[in-house]
Amino acid sequence: MAPLLYPRAVLKISGESLKGALPYGLDWSVLAYVAGEVKSAQAAGVQLALVVGGGNIWRGSEAEHKGMDRATADYAGMLATVINALALQDALERIGVITRVQSAIDIRAVAEPYIRRRAMRHLEKGRVVIFAAGTGSPYMTTDTTAALRAVEIGAQLLIMAKNKVDGVYDADPNQTASAKRFEHLNYIDLLNRRLRVMDTTALSLCMENRLPIRVFDINQQHSLARILRGEHIGTLIDSHAPSSSMEPPLTQRR
Repeated sequence: MAPLLYPRAVLKISGESLKGALPYGLDWSVLAYVAGEVKSAQAAGVQLALVVGGGNIWRGSEAEHKGMDRATADYAGMLATVINALALQDALERIGVITRVQSAIDIRAVAEPYIRRRAMRHLEKGRVVIFAAGTGSPYMTTDTTAALRAVEIGAQLLIMAKNKVDGVYDADPNQTASAKRFEHLNYIDLLNRRLRVMDTTALSLCMENRLPIRVFDINQQHSLARILRGEHIGTLIDSHAPSSSMEPPLTQRR
């Protein structure tokens, strides 16, 4: 087996990807599949932490649009991420993966408080850590949480799992048949082109700390473990791609 290129990584999973074909909530078959992918990656020796969104249960932006106070809506969204984190923990432990949930808001009955050094120790002991409740502050997305936690724990890679989109495209591949995928992008080009991969706060945090980002389709089986062994899957975003050279995108969507 090839050695791991990234011994420690953070995987960001959107809440919406966990609902599968359902209009909202959790698809148990999707949870089982994601747990299996995480187990395969961990079996290869990687120290893996997860950040999960809550959009399958609660959309703070929609609540705000209906008149709800933004901070209150965001706190409700944090609770939705805790629900998803507990569901993922259960799915992982049912297949033998020891998992800890750490919450950025105090909810000790079901999760540990987020403590950086404790999280790192869990990873060193071979446990999967799920970071829940975002950063604990409103106005911050779970993308920003994933970038922040990755930097804090010294991860070598931030992996953005997308649902049926296998990388970064020059247009929305679900609406534009001729959309083409980038193999490699510079942080600056991602910002300049306003490509919607993550929010700008998260991207800026990765850029300032030179944390590479890999964007891939979580539905491609075993792709997570292959990425962590260094295979080129999806789109890589880092500081090594020539900025503004912008070669024509290399891959037509299959």
